[in-house]
Amino acid sequence: MVEYAFLGLAAFSAGLVDAVVGGGGLIQIPVLFSVFGQTAPATLLGTSKLAGIFGTAAAAVNYARRVSIAWTTAAPAAVAAFTFAFFGAYTLTHVPADFMRTLLPVVLLAVAIYTFWKKDLGSVHAPLHTGLRERLIAVLVGACIGFYDGFFGPGTGSFLVFLFVRCFGFDFLGASAVAKVVNVACNLSALMWFGYSGHLLWQLGLMMAVCQVAGSLIGTKLAMKHGSGFVRRVFLLVVSVLIVKTGYDAWVRW
Repeated sequence: MVEYAFLGLAAFSAGLVDAVVGGGGLIQIPVLFSVFGQTAPATLLGTSKLAGIFGTAAAAVNYARRVSIAWTTAAPAAVAAFTFAFFGAYTLTHVPADFMRTLLPVVLLAVAIYTFWKKDLGSVHAPLHTGLRERLIAVLVGACIGFYDGFFGPGTGSFLVFLFVRCFGFDFLGASAVAKVVNVACNLSALMWFGYSGHLLWQLGLMMAVCQVAGSLIGTKLAMKHGSGFVRRVFLLVVSVLIVKTGYDAWVRW
């Protein structure tokens, strides 16, 4: 019973953080692996995705009610992410992801340095693209992040926020809203894969989903109340923690 309460708290915290800038898996997945150490990793990842898709969907709906989501960017990116997440998951069954573990902290460090350096990055919502160019870039971003999420995954939400700020000129709040839509597509794609292969603990996942939704509702309210500056600060905090966590993991495996 204590373990389930611990998992519920982890899911709530993951939903809150994920609703703001992504990266909730950093909280939820290690706790799942700690409590159910003897369970197959694929089953734990599938269960995490089951809980995560409810939290992310709730955040997306909450953003859509209060923030103008750039659907001309979000829709093509989401379709591409959904499709390529399948390819990423398929590739994972044939190619080891070890090189990604080594490369990831370096990429995250570059993202953090760039965001620190560009003090005004994401402070103003000034879209850079329209029409066909916007849709093509959205498809490219969605395909790359979708493949990454299916193949490896850590930091997907944070990468999406950064790319929508950097490549599209969105502010951090608008980028976070669009990122939730794309993240739902990634999670749905992965969840279909895990469900088909039987790697799901349904009761546990649904219990954690309730906690994730509660956390995500609070997270979106905080983001919308405090604006892009708050989202930027949380983004930098989450990316910094991801750098430490993934760097440590890479060092241990090396």
